[in-house]
Amino acid sequence: MPKQITEKTEELSTKKNLSQQEFEARVLELAEKEMTAEKIGEALRKQGIHPKEHAKISKILKSKSLYQAPELKNIEEKLKRVTLQMEKNIQDKRAMREKERIFSLLRKSRAYHQISQ
Repeated sequence: MPKQITEKTEELSTKKNLSQQEFEARVLELAEKEMTAEKIGEALRKQGIHPKEHAKISKILKSKSLYQAPELKNIEEKLKRVTLQMEKNIQDKRAMREKERIFSLLRKSRAYHQISQ
């Protein structure tokens, strides 16, 4: 039996051909929404634009000074969540330990990426 083609698969299968300037404009537009390079790539793939046909997203962001290391951003968000949990539940010993662990991970990642506080 042949597969039925749905609207979603039709949208994904049609590739949009963009020039390099249009691609960079899309990337910068998404970067203004505080998205990391990996999230920008996912968003572009959902729009039917495959980033592999253009320059690397991280290089575009670095040239415009908008690049931020995805792992640092994810660790900082996790630290905020755990800190909020600790503030709500003062006696939560597991959250206290988790906060210390995540903070040390953030400190090590910043040292690796040579980013000062």
